[in-house]
Amino acid sequence: MKATEKKLLLYLPLSHWICIGIYLLLVFIFSNNYHGFVEGRVSAIGWLASSWNPQTDYEHGWLIPLLCIYMLIHALKGSAVQQIKGSMHGLWSIVLGAFLCVVAARTQQPRIAVAALPFLLIGPVWYYWGWHTMLKTAFPFFFLWMSIPLPGFQHATVGMQILSAEAAHWIAGVCGIDTIIHGTSIASANGDWDSFNIAGGCSGMRSLMALFMISIAWAYLADKLSLWKRVLLGLSAIPLSIIGNAFRVSSIFICAEYINPAFAGKTWHDWSGLLFFFPASLLGLVVLHSILAGEIPFLKKRKVVTRRNHTQAENTEKGDAA
Repeated sequence: MKATEKKLLLYLPLSHWICIGIYLLLVFIFSNNYHGFVEGRVSAIGWLASSWNPQTDYEHGWLIPLLCIYMLIHALKGSAVQQIKGSMHGLWSIVLGAFLCVVAARTQQPRIAVAALPFLLIGPVWYYWGWHTMLKTAFPFFFLWMSIPLPGFQHATVGMQILSAEAAHWIAGVCGIDTIIHGTSIASANGDWDSFNIAGGCSGMRSLMALFMISIAWAYLADKLSLWKRVLLGLSAIPLSIIGNAFRVSSIFICAEYINPAFAGKTWHDWSGLLFFFPASLLGLVVLHSILAGEIPFLKKRKVVTRRNHTQAENTEKGDAA
């Protein structure tokens, strides 16, 4: 391709950039300044930020926009020079996003307003830079959906609590600790320490959602793997979080049995997630990625260049001629 035929990905006339700026400003004003949700008290972004709390198990939500930006940069890396051919189909994405905003305003549902953002953001990309660029950037934009707390999802914590209690009871038995389980409460069979209740925060649901976010982003960035391997890597958060949380909860009982009940119920209970669960779960992702890829994740292999001595090459050629 000649240099005169190359066009920078970010090259557009100034008038087009002004139109994009005005459009993004309108999207921001609706999302951040239109207080039409929760009885007219908050905006869509305000509601989203306030929903990242322990009650919804989405405390990790603030990381998702940062991951979106990083994945967007990763998607556009190496695409600085290419032929640009926009598409009018991008307007359909903008129309769909605008329609969802109208529905959100009429129904006072902030989730619908946040769900409209990827359509509103991907539309101009599709319109100005075409289908291929839109495909590259679609996943980072729609990854924003992971920041929206699912309604009624916290009801699943009851089942997770029971599962965590039964798994911890079994692991404690393997470690030689006799325990008695009553629903979500586990007590020492010998009365050496008071019973522990597997509360909603210990169910693993919060950890599952955070680890699921990490594994999905990890699978997207592992673009050298085939599709089925990336899907497997993304879904691995479910078994990893269940197993990791079971070991974390059982470690509290082990600590209470062999070290100190007070230390186990307070200090280790509060810090075991950070010091035990996430390192173990992330290590599990690294191991799985290594097995699927056959190499250490995200480390580039050095190219081995074989160089021959010029004099040695000439002697070899003379020998062949003789």
